[in-house]
Amino acid sequence: MSDNVRRLAAIFVLLFALPAPAQDFAARRADLVDEVRHYAGRAGDDAFGEEVLRSLNTAERHRFVPRDQIPYAYENRPLRIGHGQTISQPYIVALMTELLEPNPDDVVLEVGTGSGYQAAILSPLVDHVYTIEIIEALAAQAGERLTRLGYDNVTTKLGDGYFGWEAHSPFDSIIVTAAATHVPPPLIEQLRPGGRMVIPVGGRFTTQWLLLIEKNEDGGIVTRQIAPVIFVPLTGER
Repeated sequence: MSDNVRRLAAIFVLLFALPAPAQDFAARRADLVDEVRHYAGRAGDDAFGEEVLRSLNTAERHRFVPRDQIPYAYENRPLRIGHGQTISQPYIVALMTELLEPNPDDVVLEVGTGSGYQAAILSPLVDHVYTIEIIEALAAQAGERLTRLGYDNVTTKLGDGYFGWEAHSPFDSIIVTAAATHVPPPLIEQLRPGGRMVIPVGGRFTTQWLLLIEKNEDGGIVTRQIAPVIFVPLTGER
């Protein structure tokens, strides 16, 4: 092989090892939003609010995945983030966010920070996001990442999300990004009257359902099945 061929081969490898230019990410993100909007229509879901879609179009998903997953960051599917965890499919992220009906004054609890992507989607839509992650490495990475990217209304914590975050309750809404075998009672207690919770419930080898739970002003609970889903299991003491 000539020196020129070797140099060309090295340049080829280097080019394909580098992340795509920022403008390519922006275009792919816009295409992803169009795809999510299209799927919502096909699924018969009510149209996603423009605020949620705008947040989906603003959050740079490629910054929330490991380097080897960057080429797939704007595909509408879950991706591995290490430690046996995943970053959720963008359509599901948008659906769960929409179900919360976020308002600018809301204080939200997230159980299962993961890479921080769901918190980043919620950040511009609410007043504050408190998010709990049980895996130490992910909690540290997400906290640093969210701070570095300017999500200054997100507070992260290492802990067992089953028990919620009582010090900052009651919450206007709660979002759980891992499948529980049942709805944790502490989360119900920490949801304010009139609040909404979105949580996947089911076992690893059984059907999981995404549930919307609404707490009436008198404390009564109304639960609605939204869609079958597949999430990694909620872990912890319970």
